[in-house]
Amino acid sequence: MNFRLALLTATVLAAPIAFSHSAAAQPVSGPYVSLGAGYSIQNSQKAKNISVNNGASMGAGQLLLDNGYDVTGSAGYGFGNGFRVELEGDYIRNGASKAKFNGADYTASGHEGHYGVFANALFDFDIGLPWLYPYVGVGLGWQNVGFNSFNAGGASVSQSRSAFAYQAIGGLSYPIPFAPGLSATVEYRFVSLVNGRKYDGEYAGQPVQFTATHEYNHEINVGLRYQLFTPAAPAPAPNPAAAPVAAPAPVQAKTYLVFFDWDRYNLTPRATQVIAQAASDSHTNDVTTIQVSGYTDTSGTAKYNLGLSERRAKAVALQLVNDGVPQSEIEIHAYGETHLLVPTGPGVREPQNRRVEIILQ
Repeated sequence: MNFRLALLTATVLAAPIAFSHSAAAQPVSGPYVSLGAGYSIQNSQKAKNISVNNGASMGAGQLLLDNGYDVTGSAGYGFGNGFRVELEGDYIRNGASKAKFNGADYTASGHEGHYGVFANALFDFDIGLPWLYPYVGVGLGWQNVGFNSFNAGGASVSQSRSAFAYQAIGGLSYPIPFAPGLSATVEYRFVSLVNGRKYDGEYAGQPVQFTATHEYNHEINVGLRYQLFTPAAPAPAPNPAAAPVAAPAPVQAKTYLVFFDWDRYNLTPRATQVIAQAASDSHTNDVTTIQVSGYTDTSGTAKYNLGLSERRAKAVALQLVNDGVPQSEIEIHAYGETHLLVPTGPGVREPQNRRVEIILQ
């Protein structure tokens, strides 16, 4: 890879990190599957050591391919701390455009297709927005690369060869609120074959040989990723006006409870209804302060739960602002796994403890 190409790839991959500042990782927990497709842009390949009938080398040339398409599918596992690993299968197809040799251009036909597998390692970032998560990754793998009915200037080749490959990935994921566990993705991939491939073809009835090198693909893909085994939303409490546990509220205070799925902080349809009611009541009562306090159950570490409770509180506060509550009236608190609504031991997934309390004062 030349220096400019390396610099471009590094810039694309570093952009999400630069904007993330010191944000905590957005956890993808457990197994997931993904599927994507998009646009493939391939650079011109070099054809080296061209020889006819096993004779002396006839020099080098270039093979140019049109823009094409690619399809990817993967199965992976998220560790809940931003890191995830996956096994990916891909297919890339680019039609032939032309070939250059000894200063002359020849129109080409046919196409090049390659498929194979990658083992990828990725990291997701939380930049403080509940609807947007950048991610970066790298992968190592193997590709089967074939010229299919490739013809140019009287020379033809139809043959496949294998090569090791690597890729760099930079993307954005958008959680879909009405489908827990499902996210839309947009990503850029840089795919490079490591070693040259020797091909045998035919020219004017004579065998011809050449080595193809310097193959790089730039891919722009859209897709979907689904986290398996996402827990269902807990049933709402029978009485949403239960007294807060964190601290005794004044007699005139009114409390609303918003519940969350395990290890999640996206809002369920029921949660948005409760928040909308709290926002409406804040307009019709003499409310000066709205306390928004986040909590978790005892599964996970205390440090992680403290961050998760803060993300839950921020998600509720953002929805309150969207429902017309002034930001200046909202106070956000995060208590993690303390002040349990239902007392449990450590490591217990209790739906009633995964909550945010909205207190109108």
